[in-house]
Amino acid sequence: MTAAAVRSMALHRLHAPTPAAAAMAPAGSSLACPTTRRLPSFRGLRMSTRFARVSHPKAQKVVSKASRRQNVLCEAPDMTVQLPSVSKETWQTLILESDIPVLVDFWAPWCGPCRLIEPTIVKLAKDYEGKLKCYKLNTDENPDITTQYGIRSIPTMMIFKDGEKKEAILGAVPESKLISSIEKFLVR
Repeated sequence: MTAAAVRSMALHRLHAPTPAAAAMAPAGSSLACPTTRRLPSFRGLRMSTRFARVSHPKAQKVVSKASRRQNVLCEAPDMTVQLPSVSKETWQTLILESDIPVLVDFWAPWCGPCRLIEPTIVKLAKDYEGKLKCYKLNTDENPDITTQYGIRSIPTMMIFKDGEKKEAILGAVPESKLISSIEKFLVR
């Protein structure tokens, strides 16, 4: 019910008649209204400045001084911490010639589960720093390596040790599954 009311208000306010439709409309109808409105155009991320009353935690009343706050109106996905990427050119040196085990995340930017599991792999990379290296490989940009290792679905995580593929983990699995697979190949 609410959606229909909003839709009818939006249609009434946003759709201005063309000059030809306004000329043919009866004098008393809403189509004869000569005013037109333009829709706002998208210009990327915008910051909105507004003033808000701030309360002090130790004060019993709201502080009368207004403070300036900025809010993001349109938010882009935040990928602040990322895994280092590997490509066809760096595959040999970073993965196959590594002296410690390596976890490679085969992913693609359009893959939702790939984005879902990336923070878990970043966390594991920090937890196992010095014992395990973690990289990601974009399957769209590196089809040769993807085909060579038989990647048919993503996300797929592979563990390499001494230049050989040791294990493959398919799908966005829980952190505990990744930890149990990694622990098998760590040098003690």
